[in-house]
Amino acid sequence: MVKAGSSRRPTRESSSLQLPSKTKHRPHHIRFYDPAPLHPRRQIFSSSSADRSRHRSGGREMETSGAAEEEERGFAASLTARYSDWVVEELDELGGSFLLTDPAMPGHPIVYASRGLPALTGYPRRDVLGRNARLFQGAATDRAAVAGVREAVRGQRAHQVAIINYRRDGSPHWVLLHVAPVFHAADGRVLHFLAVQVPIAAATPRRAACRGPAVFAACREEARVEEELPCATHAGEVFVDIDKRGLETTRWLEAEEPRVASDCDKEKALSTASSIFSALNRYSKLTGLVVCGKRCDSVGIPALSSSLNLSLGRIKQSFVLTDRHLPDMPIVYASDAFLSLTGYSREEILGCNCRFLSGPDTSVDVLEEISRHICCEQACTVRLLNYRKDGSTFRDLLQVSPIRNASGKVAFHVWVHLDESAKCDFNGLTPEIWQLGAVGAVRVAVRSLSASGSLLRPAQ
Repeated sequence: MVKAGSSRRPTRESSSLQLPSKTKHRPHHIRFYDPAPLHPRRQIFSSSSADRSRHRSGGREMETSGAAEEEERGFAASLTARYSDWVVEELDELGGSFLLTDPAMPGHPIVYASRGLPALTGYPRRDVLGRNARLFQGAATDRAAVAGVREAVRGQRAHQVAIINYRRDGSPHWVLLHVAPVFHAADGRVLHFLAVQVPIAAATPRRAACRGPAVFAACREEARVEEELPCATHAGEVFVDIDKRGLETTRWLEAEEPRVASDCDKEKALSTASSIFSALNRYSKLTGLVVCGKRCDSVGIPALSSSLNLSLGRIKQSFVLTDRHLPDMPIVYASDAFLSLTGYSREEILGCNCRFLSGPDTSVDVLEEISRHICCEQACTVRLLNYRKDGSTFRDLLQVSPIRNASGKVAFHVWVHLDESAKCDFNGLTPEIWQLGAVGAVRVAVRSLSASGSLLRPAQ
Protein backbone atom coordinates (compact mmCIF):
# COMPACT_ATOMS: atom_id res chain seq x y z
CA MET A 1 0.00 0.00 0.00
CA VAL A 2 1.34 3.43 -0.92
CA LYS A 3 1.25 6.14 1.69
CA ALA A 4 -0.42 9.43 0.90
CA GLY A 5 1.93 12.08 -0.41
CA SER A 6 4.55 9.57 -1.39
CA SER A 7 5.57 9.05 -5.00
CA ARG A 8 6.38 5.78 -6.55
CA ARG A 9 8.70 5.54 -9.50
CA PRO A 10 8.71 2.50 -11.73
CA THR A 11 11.95 0.57 -11.59
CA ARG A 12 13.96 -0.20 -14.72
CA GLU A 13 12.69 -3.75 -14.63
CA SER A 14 9.02 -2.95 -14.14
CA SER A 15 8.65 0.19 -16.26
CA SER A 16 6.33 -0.15 -19.21
CA LEU A 17 8.04 2.89 -20.78
CA GLN A 18 11.40 1.19 -21.11
CA LEU A 19 12.56 1.05 -24.72
CA PRO A 20 14.79 -1.68 -26.07
CA SER A 21 18.35 -0.69 -26.80
CA LYS A 22 18.94 0.12 -30.46
CA THR A 23 22.70 0.23 -30.27
CA LYS A 24 23.30 -3.40 -29.49
CA HIS A 25 24.65 -5.38 -32.47
CA ARG A 26 24.31 -2.30 -34.66
CA PRO A 27 26.60 -2.39 -37.70
CA HIS A 28 29.42 0.11 -37.38
CA HIS A 29 28.73 1.80 -40.72
CA ILE A 30 25.22 2.80 -39.65
CA ARG A 31 26.51 5.11 -36.95
CA PHE A 32 27.51 7.83 -39.38
CA TYR A 33 23.93 8.18 -40.56
CA ASP A 34 22.21 8.03 -37.17
CA PRO A 35 20.56 11.39 -36.47
CA ALA A 36 22.11 13.40 -33.66
CA PRO A 37 20.13 13.40 -30.39
CA LEU A 38 17.52 16.15 -30.27
CA HIS A 39 18.27 17.01 -26.65
CA PRO A 40 21.88 16.26 -25.69
CA ARG A 41 22.33 15.76 -21.97
CA ARG A 42 24.01 18.52 -20.02
CA GLN A 43 25.98 18.30 -16.81
CA ILE A 44 23.84 20.31 -14.41
CA PHE A 45 26.36 20.48 -11.60
CA SER A 46 29.45 20.91 -13.76
CA SER A 47 30.24 23.80 -16.09
CA SER A 48 33.87 23.15 -16.89
CA SER A 49 35.37 24.30 -20.17
CA ALA A 50 35.68 20.68 -21.28
CA ASP A 51 31.96 20.18 -20.82
CA ARG A 52 31.17 23.34 -22.73
CA SER A 53 33.53 22.25 -25.48
CA ARG A 54 31.81 18.90 -25.73
CA HIS A 55 28.43 20.65 -25.95
CA ARG A 56 29.62 22.93 -28.74
CA SER A 57 31.01 19.90 -30.56
CA GLY A 58 27.66 18.19 -30.25
CA GLY A 59 26.00 21.23 -31.78
CA ARG A 60 28.36 21.12 -34.73
CA GLU A 61 27.61 17.43 -35.19
CA MET A 62 23.90 18.21 -35.23
CA GLU A 63 24.46 20.91 -37.87
CA THR A 64 26.57 18.51 -39.95
CA SER A 65 23.92 15.81 -39.64
CA GLY A 66 21.22 18.27 -40.70
CA ALA A 67 23.25 19.39 -43.72
CA ALA A 68 23.83 15.76 -44.71
CA GLU A 69 20.13 14.99 -44.46
CA GLU A 70 19.29 18.07 -46.53
CA GLU A 71 21.81 17.03 -49.17
CA GLU A 72 20.40 13.51 -49.24
CA ARG A 73 16.90 14.90 -49.77
CA GLY A 74 18.26 16.89 -52.72
CA PHE A 75 19.59 13.72 -54.33
CA ALA A 76 16.25 12.01 -53.77
CA ALA A 77 14.44 14.98 -55.33
CA SER A 78 16.46 14.43 -58.50
CA LEU A 79 14.40 11.25 -58.91
CA THR A 80 11.08 11.98 -57.21
CA ALA A 81 10.55 15.32 -58.96
CA ARG A 82 10.82 13.59 -62.33
CA TYR A 83 9.44 10.12 -61.73
CA SER A 84 7.14 10.43 -58.66
CA ASP A 85 7.71 9.55 -55.01
CA TRP A 86 7.32 5.80 -55.55
CA VAL A 87 10.04 5.29 -58.12
CA VAL A 88 12.72 4.57 -55.48
CA GLU A 89 10.70 1.70 -54.06
CA GLU A 90 10.27 0.27 -57.55
CA LEU A 91 13.99 0.52 -58.29
CA ASP A 92 14.78 -1.14 -54.97
CA GLU A 93 12.90 -4.22 -56.14
CA LEU A 94 15.11 -4.64 -59.20
CA GLY A 95 18.11 -6.91 -59.10
CA GLY A 96 21.66 -6.17 -60.14
CA SER A 97 24.22 -3.51 -59.36
CA PHE A 98 23.45 -0.15 -60.94
CA LEU A 99 23.63 3.62 -60.36
CA LEU A 100 21.81 6.71 -61.56
CA THR A 101 23.73 9.98 -61.86
CA ASP A 102 22.51 13.52 -62.51
CA PRO A 103 24.59 15.41 -65.13
CA ALA A 104 22.83 18.69 -64.29
CA MET A 105 24.16 18.72 -60.71
CA PRO A 106 27.69 19.94 -59.94
CA GLY A 107 30.17 17.08 -60.07
CA HIS A 108 27.76 14.70 -61.83
CA PRO A 109 26.95 12.92 -58.54
CA ILE A 110 25.36 9.55 -57.90
CA VAL A 111 21.73 10.13 -56.89
CA TYR A 112 20.64 6.50 -56.62
CA ALA A 113 22.41 3.21 -55.83
CA SER A 114 20.74 -0.17 -56.14
CA ARG A 115 20.43 -2.75 -53.39
CA GLY A 116 22.78 -5.02 -55.31
CA LEU A 117 25.64 -2.52 -55.22
CA PRO A 118 27.00 -3.37 -51.72
CA ALA A 119 27.35 -7.05 -52.57
CA LEU A 120 29.48 -6.26 -55.63
CA THR A 121 31.49 -3.28 -54.39
CA GLY A 122 31.41 -3.42 -50.61
CA TYR A 123 30.16 0.16 -50.43
CA PRO A 124 26.98 0.83 -48.41
CA ARG A 125 24.40 2.55 -50.58
CA ARG A 126 24.40 5.77 -48.58
CA ASP A 127 28.16 6.00 -48.74
CA VAL A 128 28.10 6.55 -52.51
CA LEU A 129 25.20 9.04 -52.74
CA GLY A 130 26.48 12.47 -53.72
CA ARG A 131 29.88 11.11 -54.67
CA ASN A 132 31.33 10.81 -58.12
CA ALA A 133 31.72 7.47 -59.85
CA ARG A 134 35.49 7.85 -59.67
CA LEU A 135 35.48 6.15 -56.28
CA PHE A 136 35.32 2.79 -58.10
CA GLN A 137 38.49 3.44 -60.11
CA GLY A 138 42.16 2.94 -59.39
CA ALA A 139 45.60 2.34 -60.82
CA ALA A 140 44.37 0.26 -63.77
CA THR A 141 42.47 3.14 -65.36
CA ASP A 142 43.17 3.11 -69.10
CA ARG A 143 43.19 6.48 -70.85
CA ALA A 144 41.88 5.12 -74.13
CA ALA A 145 38.96 3.46 -72.36
CA VAL A 146 38.24 6.62 -70.40
CA ALA A 147 38.25 8.65 -73.60
CA GLY A 148 35.81 6.19 -75.14
CA VAL A 149 33.36 6.52 -72.28
CA ARG A 150 33.80 10.28 -72.20
CA GLU A 151 32.90 10.54 -75.87
CA ALA A 152 29.88 8.30 -75.36
CA VAL A 153 28.67 10.46 -72.48
CA ARG A 154 29.23 13.69 -74.37
CA GLY A 155 27.58 12.15 -77.42
CA GLN A 156 24.69 11.00 -75.22
CA ARG A 157 24.73 7.40 -76.41
CA ALA A 158 24.91 3.98 -74.77
CA HIS A 159 28.31 2.36 -74.29
CA GLN A 160 29.68 -0.93 -72.95
CA VAL A 161 33.24 -1.66 -71.87
CA ALA A 162 35.03 -4.31 -69.80
CA ILE A 163 36.89 -2.53 -67.00
CA ILE A 164 38.71 -3.10 -63.74
CA ASN A 165 36.90 -1.51 -60.82
CA TYR A 166 37.80 -1.52 -57.15
CA ARG A 167 35.88 -2.65 -54.11
CA ARG A 168 35.75 -0.72 -50.88
CA ASP A 169 38.57 -2.84 -49.42
CA GLY A 170 40.83 -1.92 -52.34
CA SER A 171 40.68 -5.24 -54.16
CA PRO A 172 40.32 -5.00 -57.96
CA HIS A 173 37.75 -6.92 -59.99
CA TRP A 174 36.57 -7.06 -63.58
CA VAL A 175 33.10 -5.80 -64.49
CA LEU A 176 31.18 -5.04 -67.63
CA LEU A 177 30.12 -1.39 -67.44
CA HIS A 178 26.99 -0.45 -69.37
CA VAL A 179 26.37 3.32 -69.54
CA ALA A 180 23.17 4.74 -71.03
CA PRO A 181 21.48 8.18 -71.01
CA VAL A 182 17.89 8.70 -69.85
CA PHE A 183 16.14 11.14 -72.19
CA HIS A 184 13.14 13.42 -71.76
CA ALA A 185 10.76 11.97 -74.35
CA ALA A 186 9.40 15.36 -75.45
CA ASP A 187 12.45 17.58 -75.93
CA GLY A 188 15.30 15.05 -75.90
CA ARG A 189 17.10 16.47 -72.86
CA VAL A 190 19.27 14.08 -70.83
CA LEU A 191 17.87 13.78 -67.31
CA HIS A 192 20.11 11.05 -65.89
CA PHE A 193 22.78 8.58 -66.82
CA LEU A 194 22.41 4.92 -65.93
CA ALA A 195 25.48 2.80 -65.11
CA VAL A 196 25.02 -0.98 -64.78
CA GLN A 197 27.87 -3.13 -63.48
CA VAL A 198 27.96 -6.85 -64.27
CA PRO A 199 30.83 -8.93 -62.80
CA ILE A 200 32.94 -10.78 -65.37
CA ALA A 201 33.99 -14.32 -64.51
CA ALA A 202 37.55 -15.63 -64.75
CA ALA A 203 39.33 -15.18 -68.05
CA THR A 204 38.17 -17.36 -70.91
CA PRO A 205 40.39 -18.81 -73.69
CA ARG A 206 39.42 -15.90 -75.94
CA ARG A 207 41.35 -12.83 -74.86
CA ALA A 208 40.30 -9.26 -75.39
CA ALA A 209 42.62 -6.42 -76.29
CA CYS A 210 40.84 -3.88 -74.14
CA ARG A 211 41.72 -3.51 -70.49
CA GLY A 212 41.29 -0.83 -67.87
CA PRO A 213 38.25 0.76 -66.30
CA ALA A 214 36.36 3.79 -67.45
CA VAL A 215 33.66 5.64 -65.56
CA PHE A 216 32.27 9.11 -66.27
CA ALA A 217 33.17 11.37 -63.39
CA ALA A 218 34.47 14.76 -62.39
CA CYS A 219 38.02 15.70 -63.31
CA ARG A 220 40.62 15.96 -60.57
CA GLU A 221 42.96 18.78 -61.38
CA GLU A 222 46.11 16.87 -60.51
CA ALA A 223 45.20 14.01 -62.88
CA ARG A 224 43.43 15.79 -65.72
CA VAL A 225 44.47 14.62 -69.15
CA GLU A 226 45.97 17.68 -70.80
CA GLU A 227 45.59 16.58 -74.37
CA GLU A 228 41.83 15.97 -74.10
CA LEU A 229 39.28 18.65 -74.88
CA PRO A 230 38.08 20.45 -71.75
CA CYS A 231 34.77 19.32 -70.31
CA ALA A 232 32.02 21.80 -71.07
CA THR A 233 29.43 20.35 -68.70
CA HIS A 234 29.13 17.97 -65.81
CA ALA A 235 27.81 15.37 -68.22
CA GLY A 236 31.09 15.22 -70.13
CA GLU A 237 33.43 15.17 -67.18
CA VAL A 238 35.87 12.27 -67.03
CA PHE A 239 38.91 11.71 -64.84
CA VAL A 240 42.00 9.57 -64.86
CA ASP A 241 43.03 8.45 -61.40
CA ILE A 242 46.19 6.39 -61.67
CA ASP A 243 47.66 6.87 -58.20
CA LYS A 244 44.93 5.45 -56.00
CA ARG A 245 45.82 1.86 -55.22
CA GLY A 246 49.57 1.51 -55.28
CA LEU A 247 52.03 -1.25 -55.97
CA GLU A 248 49.79 -4.20 -55.09
CA THR A 249 47.52 -3.41 -58.03
CA THR A 250 50.48 -3.21 -60.39
CA ARG A 251 51.59 -6.68 -59.36
CA TRP A 252 48.02 -7.96 -59.69
CA LEU A 253 47.74 -6.51 -63.19
CA GLU A 254 50.99 -8.17 -64.25
CA ALA A 255 49.64 -11.56 -63.19
CA GLU A 256 46.01 -11.02 -64.28
CA GLU A 257 44.95 -11.74 -67.83
CA PRO A 258 42.44 -9.37 -69.45
CA ARG A 259 38.87 -10.63 -69.26
CA VAL A 260 36.23 -10.34 -71.92
CA ALA A 261 32.53 -10.11 -71.25
CA SER A 262 30.51 -13.04 -72.51
CA ASP A 263 27.32 -12.73 -74.52
CA CYS A 264 25.48 -13.72 -71.35
CA ASP A 265 27.10 -10.81 -69.46
CA LYS A 266 26.13 -8.35 -72.19
CA GLU A 267 22.58 -9.67 -72.30
CA LYS A 268 22.32 -9.38 -68.53
CA ALA A 269 23.45 -5.75 -68.64
CA LEU A 270 20.95 -4.93 -71.39
CA SER A 271 18.15 -6.75 -69.56
CA THR A 272 18.87 -4.87 -66.33
CA ALA A 273 18.95 -1.55 -68.18
CA SER A 274 15.67 -2.39 -69.93
CA SER A 275 13.96 -3.12 -66.60
CA ILE A 276 15.21 0.18 -65.18
CA PHE A 277 14.02 2.18 -68.18
CA SER A 278 10.64 0.47 -67.95
CA ALA A 279 10.29 1.50 -64.30
CA LEU A 280 11.40 5.08 -64.95
CA ASN A 281 9.07 5.41 -67.92
CA ARG A 282 6.08 4.03 -66.01
CA TYR A 283 6.51 6.32 -63.03
CA SER A 284 7.50 9.38 -65.04
CA LYS A 285 4.03 9.35 -66.59
CA LEU A 286 2.62 10.21 -63.17
CA THR A 287 4.45 13.55 -63.26
CA GLY A 288 3.70 14.19 -66.93
CA LEU A 289 7.42 13.99 -67.78
CA VAL A 290 7.80 10.88 -69.91
CA VAL A 291 11.30 9.45 -70.32
CA CYS A 292 12.80 6.99 -72.76
CA GLY A 293 16.08 5.31 -73.63
CA LYS A 294 16.31 6.87 -77.09
CA ARG A 295 16.27 10.51 -78.08
CA CYS A 296 12.94 11.74 -79.39
CA ASP A 297 13.55 15.09 -81.10
CA SER A 298 11.01 17.32 -82.79
CA VAL A 299 10.67 16.51 -86.47
CA GLY A 300 12.97 18.65 -88.59
CA ILE A 301 14.37 20.59 -85.61
CA PRO A 302 18.03 19.89 -84.81
CA ALA A 303 18.48 19.30 -81.09
CA LEU A 304 20.91 21.42 -79.11
CA SER A 305 23.68 19.60 -77.27
CA SER A 306 23.29 18.92 -73.57
CA SER A 307 26.31 21.19 -73.01
CA LEU A 308 24.51 24.14 -74.58
CA ASN A 309 21.22 23.27 -72.88
CA LEU A 310 22.89 23.28 -69.47
CA SER A 311 24.69 26.56 -70.16
CA LEU A 312 21.48 28.25 -71.32
CA GLY A 313 19.57 26.80 -68.38
CA ARG A 314 21.69 28.84 -65.95
CA ILE A 315 20.45 32.12 -67.47
CA LYS A 316 17.53 33.45 -65.42
CA GLN A 317 15.98 35.89 -67.89
CA SER A 318 13.00 35.15 -70.11
CA PHE A 319 14.23 34.35 -73.62
CA VAL A 320 14.01 32.01 -76.60
CA LEU A 321 16.59 30.99 -79.18
CA THR A 322 15.63 30.75 -82.86
CA ASP A 323 17.48 29.33 -85.87
CA ARG A 324 17.21 31.56 -88.95
CA HIS A 325 18.79 28.89 -91.15
CA LEU A 326 15.71 26.68 -90.80
CA PRO A 327 12.38 27.27 -92.57
CA ASP A 328 10.18 29.76 -90.70
CA MET A 329 12.94 30.49 -88.17
CA PRO A 330 11.70 28.07 -85.45
CA ILE A 331 12.34 28.22 -81.72
CA VAL A 332 15.01 25.70 -80.71
CA TYR A 333 15.28 26.68 -77.03
CA ALA A 334 13.01 28.34 -74.47
CA SER A 335 13.98 29.33 -70.94
CA ASP A 336 11.93 28.45 -67.87
CA ALA A 337 11.28 32.15 -67.24
CA PHE A 338 9.78 32.48 -70.73
CA LEU A 339 7.45 29.56 -70.08
CA SER A 340 6.33 31.18 -66.83
CA LEU A 341 5.75 34.51 -68.57
CA THR A 342 3.69 33.15 -71.44
CA GLY A 343 1.98 30.11 -69.88
CA TYR A 344 3.07 27.73 -72.64
CA SER A 345 4.90 24.46 -72.10
CA ARG A 346 8.22 23.83 -73.79
CA GLU A 347 6.71 21.06 -75.91
CA GLU A 348 4.10 23.47 -77.30
CA ILE A 349 6.52 26.09 -78.60
CA LEU A 350 9.64 24.21 -79.74
CA GLY A 351 9.62 24.32 -83.54
CA CYS A 352 7.21 27.26 -83.68
CA ASN A 353 7.86 30.75 -85.00
CA CYS A 354 7.78 33.58 -82.45
CA ARG A 355 4.69 35.02 -84.10
CA PHE A 356 2.53 32.74 -81.93
CA LEU A 357 2.74 35.47 -79.27
CA SER A 358 1.11 37.99 -81.58
CA GLY A 359 -2.58 38.86 -81.53
CA PRO A 360 -5.15 41.28 -82.94
CA ASP A 361 -3.62 44.31 -81.23
CA THR A 362 0.03 43.50 -81.93
CA SER A 363 1.61 46.20 -84.05
CA VAL A 364 2.42 45.01 -87.58
CA ASP A 365 4.89 47.86 -88.02
CA VAL A 366 6.90 46.68 -85.03
CA LEU A 367 6.98 43.14 -86.38
CA GLU A 368 8.25 44.40 -89.72
CA GLU A 369 10.95 46.41 -87.93
CA ILE A 370 12.11 43.23 -86.19
CA SER A 371 12.23 41.40 -89.54
CA ARG A 372 14.36 44.13 -91.11
CA HIS A 373 16.91 44.01 -88.31
CA ILE A 374 17.07 40.21 -88.52
CA CYS A 375 17.73 40.35 -92.24
CA CYS A 376 20.50 42.91 -91.64
CA GLU A 377 21.92 40.80 -88.78
CA GLN A 378 21.49 43.72 -86.39
CA ALA A 379 20.14 43.95 -82.84
CA CYS A 380 17.01 45.90 -81.98
CA THR A 381 14.90 46.79 -78.96
CA VAL A 382 11.15 47.29 -79.39
CA ARG A 383 7.98 47.57 -77.36
CA LEU A 384 4.85 45.72 -78.42
CA LEU A 385 1.71 44.06 -77.11
CA ASN A 386 1.96 40.27 -76.92
CA TYR A 387 -0.46 37.55 -75.81
CA ARG A 388 -0.16 34.74 -73.29
CA LYS A 389 -1.62 31.27 -73.74
CA ASP A 390 -4.73 32.19 -71.72
CA GLY A 391 -5.40 35.16 -74.01
CA SER A 392 -4.28 37.86 -71.61
CA THR A 393 -1.96 40.57 -72.90
CA PHE A 394 1.27 42.06 -71.59
CA ARG A 395 3.46 44.99 -72.60
CA ASP A 396 6.59 43.30 -73.91
CA LEU A 397 9.98 45.00 -73.89
CA LEU A 398 11.71 42.83 -76.49
CA GLN A 399 15.43 42.68 -77.27
CA VAL A 400 16.35 40.69 -80.41
CA SER A 401 20.04 40.09 -81.11
CA PRO A 402 22.04 37.89 -83.50
CA ILE A 403 24.27 35.28 -81.84
CA ARG A 404 27.43 34.47 -83.75
CA ASN A 405 29.53 31.35 -83.47
CA ALA A 406 33.30 31.19 -83.10
CA SER A 407 33.81 31.80 -86.84
CA GLY A 408 31.70 34.98 -86.75
CA LYS A 409 28.66 33.62 -88.57
CA VAL A 410 25.16 34.06 -87.16
CA ALA A 411 24.11 30.77 -85.59
CA PHE A 412 20.98 31.86 -83.71
CA HIS A 413 18.89 34.85 -82.71
CA VAL A 414 18.03 35.42 -79.07
CA TRP A 415 14.72 37.05 -78.13
CA VAL A 416 14.73 38.43 -74.58
CA HIS A 417 11.23 39.26 -73.30
CA LEU A 418 10.33 41.45 -70.34
CA ASP A 419 6.86 42.21 -69.02
CA GLU A 420 7.02 45.96 -68.33
CA SER A 421 4.03 45.81 -66.01
CA ALA A 422 5.65 43.23 -63.71
CA LYS A 423 7.56 44.34 -60.64
CA CYS A 424 11.05 42.92 -61.04
CA ASP A 425 14.30 43.39 -59.17
CA PHE A 426 17.06 44.13 -61.66
CA ASN A 427 19.81 44.46 -59.05
CA GLY A 428 20.04 48.20 -59.62
CA LEU A 429 20.21 47.87 -63.42
CA THR A 430 17.89 49.30 -66.01
CA PRO A 431 15.59 46.81 -67.80
CA GLU A 432 17.56 47.27 -71.03
CA ILE A 433 20.89 46.48 -69.35
CA TRP A 434 19.27 43.49 -67.61
CA GLN A 435 18.25 42.15 -71.00
CA LEU A 436 21.69 42.78 -72.49
CA GLY A 437 23.12 40.66 -69.68
CA ALA A 438 21.12 37.70 -70.97
CA VAL A 439 22.28 38.39 -74.53
CA GLY A 440 25.89 38.42 -73.39
CA ALA A 441 25.51 35.16 -71.46
CA VAL A 442 24.01 33.44 -74.51
CA ARG A 443 26.84 34.72 -76.70
CA VAL A 444 29.46 33.35 -74.34
CA ALA A 445 27.78 29.94 -74.20
CA VAL A 446 27.39 29.67 -77.98
CA ARG A 447 30.87 30.87 -78.89
CA SER A 448 32.68 28.71 -76.35
CA LEU A 449 30.87 25.55 -77.43
CA SER A 450 30.92 26.25 -81.16
CA ALA A 451 34.72 26.28 -81.04
CA SER A 452 34.66 22.59 -80.07
CA GLY A 453 31.73 21.72 -82.32
CA SER A 454 29.39 21.10 -79.39
CA LEU A 455 26.35 23.23 -80.34
CA LEU A 456 24.21 20.44 -81.74
CA ARG A 457 23.84 16.83 -80.65
CA PRO A 458 25.79 14.31 -82.70
CA ALA A 459 23.76 12.27 -85.16
CA GLN A 460 22.67 8.90 -83.85
